[in-house]
Amino acid sequence: MEIRNIAIIAHVDHGKTTLTDALMRQTGMAQAGESMDSDKLELERGITIYSKNTSIYYQGTKINIVDTPGHADFGSEVERVLRSIDSVLLVVDAQEGPMPQTKFVLKKSLDLGLKPIVVLNKIDRPAARPDIVQEMVYELFLDLGASDEQLDFTTIYTVAKEGLAKTSLEQKSQDLTPLLDTILKEVPVASNAAAKNKDLRFQPFNLAYDNFLGRLAIGRIYEGEIKDTARVVVKNIAGETRTGKITKLFTFAGLTRKEVPDAQAGDIVMVAGLPDIFIGETVCLKGEQEALPAINIDEPTISLNLFVNSSPFAGRDGKYVTNRQLKERLEKELEVNVGLKIDFSAIDHYKIYGRGEMHIAILLENMRREGYEMQISQPQVIIKEENGLKLEPFEEVTVNLPEEMSGTVIQKLSGRAGNMIEMKQEHGQLKNYF
Repeated sequence: MEIRNIAIIAHVDHGKTTLTDALMRQTGMAQAGESMDSDKLELERGITIYSKNTSIYYQGTKINIVDTPGHADFGSEVERVLRSIDSVLLVVDAQEGPMPQTKFVLKKSLDLGLKPIVVLNKIDRPAARPDIVQEMVYELFLDLGASDEQLDFTTIYTVAKEGLAKTSLEQKSQDLTPLLDTILKEVPVASNAAAKNKDLRFQPFNLAYDNFLGRLAIGRIYEGEIKDTARVVVKNIAGETRTGKITKLFTFAGLTRKEVPDAQAGDIVMVAGLPDIFIGETVCLKGEQEALPAINIDEPTISLNLFVNSSPFAGRDGKYVTNRQLKERLEKELEVNVGLKIDFSAIDHYKIYGRGEMHIAILLENMRREGYEMQISQPQVIIKEENGLKLEPFEEVTVNLPEEMSGTVIQKLSGRAGNMIEMKQEHGQLKNYF
């Protein structure tokens, strides 16, 4: 069976998960009401926080899909996935057009040489402007230095909520068949005979945990074949090796995992039996095999200190209140949250480094709900020095507003060191970029 591996990337709330859910329903891999966003915080906030895997079957082909977060703070979830797939569906709101996170995720995929399929979603909206947005996407490709091949992208028009896709705005469509046909046509086959005949090389890009099986590694088989009960060699980034044994092997089927005896090169699988496996390490058969390139993640941008709760009300809300319990929980988080860094060297506090306020806020909210009590300091922006220059992270802000209010907004943002880089007039309103 042929395999295609794709990721769905976009700015927050442009319709990635809605599109993935519709694809699963129409291929019989999910029931109505089932969704990729299953975490409680994801359902409450209406956003994707963790990248998740699914697979669908269409015309005798298995399509592995990775649904990724759209919020910039969870960019590390996107970065590590892109290395393991062969193309991306770049979903863009046909009304809003490309937004800051669209630029971030697109640049990452273009740098890896991937050729995106552009999906203009929400074309049914009264204010949708698919032709203009398509031109904006093309300009964004040019700005990011896309190759001639990448600039020759295919565009699909969708209404993900209704499960409709078209190759042109005039086309009549009842379902997502045009999108599925485009995936089969444009996305390269995940493997070939040469790769299948080589020795195993597998690299995890995500981790999960099971109460019975322990740590699970989710990754792509780049070469060879992986078998249940096989003895393997694990190579880390430093070149050190250790041995292990695969105890369980799973592939993805819709929202569920399916146990299999073996899997071939090109497939995305989940393995159990390697309790100390980490993201970016290489699983192979022989110690002399070359390790796969490491998965690089962008650095954190803010930090804060986490303390034991020493207030008069300590112990009233939570059941985990000691320094040791907090440390164990943070160490567990580091196993799956690669965008996070924690300094345990201080005696009275732990310093947490994250990609943004939302990134750290999700961790703290999960800990609070699990029964942990803590105190935190005010977040601080991370300043670093290179070649004698101080460097700090920056954010891009897009503001849509009536013309008469633009002066006040410009004044307020300028007071916070904001620099206006562009001003456009759209539909009688101003669009300012800072």
